[in-house]
Amino acid sequence: MIWKTGAGTALLTAFVAGNLFAQDAKAVVAEATKAMGATGLNAVAYSGSAAIGNFGQSRIITFRLASTSIRNYTRAIDFTAPASRATGSTLPPAVPGGPPPQLGTFDETITSADPAWARQLQIWITPWGFLRGAAANPATVRSRKVDGAPYSVVTWIPPRKAPSGQNYQVAGYINAQQLVERVETWVEHPVMGDLHVEAIYSGYQDFDGLKVPARIAFRQAGMETFVVAITEAEANPPALAAFMNAPATTGGVAAPAAQAVPPPLSSEKLADGVYRITGGYVSLAVEFRDHVVVLESGQSEARGLAILAEVKRLIPNKPIKYLVNTHPHYDHAGGVAPFVAQGITIITDDNNKFFFEASMSSPRTLVGDALTKSKKKPKVEGVIDKLILQDATRTLELHHIEKLEHSDGMLVAYLPKERILFTADFAVPAAGQPPSPSLVTLAENVERLQLDFDRHVPVHAPNPDRPMNKADLMALTKDRR
Repeated sequence: MIWKTGAGTALLTAFVAGNLFAQDAKAVVAEATKAMGATGLNAVAYSGSAAIGNFGQSRIITFRLASTSIRNYTRAIDFTAPASRATGSTLPPAVPGGPPPQLGTFDETITSADPAWARQLQIWITPWGFLRGAAANPATVRSRKVDGAPYSVVTWIPPRKAPSGQNYQVAGYINAQQLVERVETWVEHPVMGDLHVEAIYSGYQDFDGLKVPARIAFRQAGMETFVVAITEAEANPPALAAFMNAPATTGGVAAPAAQAVPPPLSSEKLADGVYRITGGYVSLAVEFRDHVVVLESGQSEARGLAILAEVKRLIPNKPIKYLVNTHPHYDHAGGVAPFVAQGITIITDDNNKFFFEASMSSPRTLVGDALTKSKKKPKVEGVIDKLILQDATRTLELHHIEKLEHSDGMLVAYLPKERILFTADFAVPAAGQPPSPSLVTLAENVERLQLDFDRHVPVHAPNPDRPMNKADLMALTKDRR
């Protein structure tokens, strides 16, 4: 089944919210609830196997996600709280050149205290959560055909609002058998704007009268990011409290929590007109004769705004002309929007150019951020292999990193006069630990490009934070090159 949705349907504004349609929606929901055996359902538990993709962290940012399998996957949902907990054992994908992957744990808890709709929706877009939400909140219905198949499309509005003040909306497609086949919603995202989220339910099975899909496919921006194959399920499980309140395990992967307030910024002068900005992800401000170049925007709008303010404090009389994005992973792209809002040109690897043009131009009706308010369109320049920014006072080289498994769109920055190398996501190992394959790849590219430097400035500062040089990098990787 190919589901056809367009940007114009993002908030489903074509749905009529009249009383007649609302009454019809309640009737459709009641019939589907009965058909699915969900009358009187307050909780559900199901188990099987699952897999989670590295959305926003893939080597190619727009597709081909790496998948971590989750064995012994079990999830319980208490719709009355509401709350959810899922557990299992994880096996991440193998990394070429790296050690064999190790078993870990998956432990994800969602409660009513979680402020983000991105987490709450994981309860309400389940088939049973959708019906419960539609019964309790304002809802409308219309008939629609998708690839010739008829559906009753019910849309309801959660009480929680988006940061922009707009309503969230949840739409469920109920098929001719009165089964919830698909649920979709939209959520604010610092990079993607109004992020389309959908869940596809197929192969319904009967567990003591409760209809449960055999397969769940969770998609974001059209990419399949989470799948579950269900083999067992139970309505109103008697052991719910014990499972929900069991001690949490550690390690592994889970859904991201709400963004924390970024730590306060501080800065240090590395050379005349070159400043290292710390207090989270490290950024660099580089002064030219009549403008400033910023390297790295941070992982959120708040961090990006803080970096902008700090750069303007450090170099008050010159405009910021360029922001250099090292690579498009969401934790490194989350602070790009406030730079776009100020008309600053984004420089990124050419493999990322279309991604930033599209994402920073997408609708942002839910986000309510600086870019939404500015209505600016992104200006993006791509670096194919090498780009030199130069005037009479300064030279800054940007280089594409070859054969990197972590990202196919990675740049490093080099200041030849100041002998400074700036890099992202080439983690420095803890004492006694081997270097990552990415760090080895960096060292190989440093040799290929013949970069000579006295100061290596990583975006992720080493622990403990300390100055590093080329000799340190080569010593860390000498046995792997």
